[in-house]
Amino acid sequence: MAGGGDVQGGNKRKRDAPGKPSAGKGGDGMKRNKSYHAPAAPRGGGGGGGGGGGSAQPVTARDKRVAAKEMSESRKMKRKPNYNLDKELTVLWEKMRCHDVSKENRSKLVTEALRKMDGKYMEIAGSHVTARVLQTCVKWCSQPERDAIFVALQPHLLTLSRQKYAVFLVKKLVKLATKKQFAWFISSVHGKVASLLRHTIGAAVVDCAFQRATPPQRRSLLLELYSTELQLFKDLTEQKSCSLVETISKLGLQKSSVRQYMTTIIQPILEKGIVEYSIVHTVLLEYLTIADKTSASDVIRQLIPHLTQGSAVIDGDELSAVPEVPTKTKAKKKRSSEPLLIRIMHTREGLKLGLACLKHGSVKDRKKIIKSLKGHIMKLALNDYGCLFLVCLLSIVDDTKLVTKLVIQELAKQLKQLVFDKNGRRPLLQLLRPLCSRYLPPADLACLNYSDEPSESATVNLESKLDAAADKELGGSDDKEHGGSEDTLVASDSKKDPFQRRHELLMKSDLSEALVQTCVENVGELLRTNFGKDVLYEVAVGGKDNVLDGITEQIHLLHDAIASDAARPKSEDIEHAFENFHSSRVIRKMILDCPAFAATLWEKALEGKCELYADGYSSKVVAAYLESSDSKVKDLAKSELQPLVDGGKLKIPDHKATEKK
Repeated sequence: MAGGGDVQGGNKRKRDAPGKPSAGKGGDGMKRNKSYHAPAAPRGGGGGGGGGGGSAQPVTARDKRVAAKEMSESRKMKRKPNYNLDKELTVLWEKMRCHDVSKENRSKLVTEALRKMDGKYMEIAGSHVTARVLQTCVKWCSQPERDAIFVALQPHLLTLSRQKYAVFLVKKLVKLATKKQFAWFISSVHGKVASLLRHTIGAAVVDCAFQRATPPQRRSLLLELYSTELQLFKDLTEQKSCSLVETISKLGLQKSSVRQYMTTIIQPILEKGIVEYSIVHTVLLEYLTIADKTSASDVIRQLIPHLTQGSAVIDGDELSAVPEVPTKTKAKKKRSSEPLLIRIMHTREGLKLGLACLKHGSVKDRKKIIKSLKGHIMKLALNDYGCLFLVCLLSIVDDTKLVTKLVIQELAKQLKQLVFDKNGRRPLLQLLRPLCSRYLPPADLACLNYSDEPSESATVNLESKLDAAADKELGGSDDKEHGGSEDTLVASDSKKDPFQRRHELLMKSDLSEALVQTCVENVGELLRTNFGKDVLYEVAVGGKDNVLDGITEQIHLLHDAIASDAARPKSEDIEHAFENFHSSRVIRKMILDCPAFAATLWEKALEGKCELYADGYSSKVVAAYLESSDSKVKDLAKSELQPLVDGGKLKIPDHKATEKK
């Protein structure tokens, strides 16, 4: 028996040998643990010379947590002089930031918090905890209280602009500042714009001020980035235009020195990946107007990797795409799956920058851009400027297989949403009728034909722009900067015929059949909506140059669906297709431009019923048969419509009546 007990005890000791006995273990280990701590239970320090005499030892897990918390609190109090104040402010902040708190109670909480922070704004602004409290106070406090905070922090704003947590407070103060305070801030950053833009945190403050600034204030921020003279002498920045070409012309600056100085400004910005801000977009676009082919291509080459990768999110607020960061910094940053290219599409300058990379990048660069957009095509298509980027992409990329796989297939899944959306329909209309002024306003056409590309003739282009700027200053006429008369977009190395590219994207991808099917299923709603009728018209007439020639039978089914909707009798529930403002006009246009549709509509909806539709909006539909340039369409309806015209029941538009005379 004894021998067996020794063996059993030895095995147990071997298992417990690597570590100390713990209360978490079951069985005999727990019993020995309790008996082991029994002599140390008295808290008075008495007892023999055992190892536990002197200080009380925590017994249970709860006691250990309490002791650890007390030790942590004592360490924080030693390390942070305002630790108790931080705790009080955090309690107030949790109350004031609630949505259901009344204005009176929130005002009292803000006033109490500001009273506690008085005289300590600088220390509080740099803390990751209390900086948020001060931001909330600035947001909800009264104007006198906000003025007091601004005055207290006024000498330190530029210093706080470079701090990780205080930068958000500075941005809040800049956004809510009075005109006088904002003007002071703009003057305070004079001569420091370049250094702030090169700072990964400070650039956010400059961009915040740039977005709020008036045109003269924007010029003062931009012009000192063009030349050393403009940075040193403030009086030189007082001019009406902030265009770099006009600045060089008016001030007599040397192009080579300006280009060299701007290169020293732009290079660190690109190396650090600070490319998500509007002011950076503007500076880069201005640089491309004077850069030679090598310099401009180098900028685009450095820019594309930043645009095609996810942005680094620091503390969930400010984003900066940084290609390589130290290991310690990586632990504090989270990668966004959304590429930076999507994020910069909120401004026209960001769109122009994206278009420059797309047009003048290499074939590999375009592939990299397209692949980075996977899963984000719909977000681009529904955006005011993102849809124009897709329009350009569909017009210049020769690799139709890649575009079909990553772009067209994603668009085809959401066709119903796209055809009814103002922006979403534009990529589809670009394939059906490229660069049509009916669907793209002049400003968008000018942006798509953005001509500040890197080329060997950049010097000649600059001289011509300088001459035009000088002529304008002397009172001469100024030509349009962008040409919108071209029917196609041209990339630097595109080789494929534009019609062939459109045909492959529409026909080989089965997008055309899906588009016709969507139009057939939603024909009534498309006819009566402002944006949907445009897509319906282009599909019904077969697109420009008859690009939908391969699916004639499906288009005839669409003609039948439109005619069937128009053949329905009038009712009070749904406005008739001939009497609706939008549908009457689009049907009239289809009659004029598509004889096949005109014949189908006549047979199904109008033959023998023209007198019912001889007045109002519907009269435009009926009269279109007499206005058609196709003799067969005229002959089809002339016998029935001519008596109505002679009897005065049907009126032909004046310009057509004049032609008949």
